[in-house]
Amino acid sequence: MSAASFSKLDKSSFRKHPWATTENGAHVAQLFSPAMNLAARVAIVGAPIVALLGGVAVAYWAAWSDWVTSRFVFREQTGPGENLPFSHEHHVGGLGIDCRYCHAGVEVSPVASVPPTQVCITCHSQMWIHAPMLEPVRQSWADLIPIAWTRVHDLPDYVYFDHSIHVAKGVGCSTCHGNVAEMPLMTRVVNLQMRWCLDCHSAPEKHLRPIEEIYNTSWQEPEDQLARGKVLLEKYHVQKEQLTNCSVCHR
Repeated sequence: MSAASFSKLDKSSFRKHPWATTENGAHVAQLFSPAMNLAARVAIVGAPIVALLGGVAVAYWAAWSDWVTSRFVFREQTGPGENLPFSHEHHVGGLGIDCRYCHAGVEVSPVASVPPTQVCITCHSQMWIHAPMLEPVRQSWADLIPIAWTRVHDLPDYVYFDHSIHVAKGVGCSTCHGNVAEMPLMTRVVNLQMRWCLDCHSAPEKHLRPIEEIYNTSWQEPEDQLARGKVLLEKYHVQKEQLTNCSVCHR
């Protein structure tokens, strides 16, 4: 385009088609409008911020993911030298054995306890005494070597948890452990994160049940759970206002 023809462009045309002048005086169209300068500045400043927020979001998601919390990860139990295929589904769901038979400390101790070999051999010295799958139990009993039960619900050492106070105040086993009567192998059904604990401590009435239902693994919250829970809150003398104090779990 010549200088003469360029001079004929009106102002409106110039606003729509901005031009730049080269060193030799020629006029060429600009590829980017002046607004792109602002866009570039925003991109330079915003990219690190977006990356930082994205990293925080990914870290938050990972902390709550089943991969980190081990939810729904089935754990095999091991005896001396080999696997011990213990099934809650068979013992609890099939035979109807009460939780307290194997976890004898649940009502009187902070620790529910895992069954010693003597508890297993009480029954299995009379039944299935030659079953190959029970060889680890027989070997443990003969060699006086405890069965190395694999912990499924294992809290960090800096967390204080008392089983006895929970069952005494109306928190049933399945609230934390799920319906073990349907678990051939044991797994976590909750993430055991502090937020999960605080949600219950902030509103325990949502989960409290009658004492006679504590060990009922198939118990379901009724439709009027909130109203019933508030009654049980008073009945069991649950001091709700103190449950979110840090010293309750971190002593």
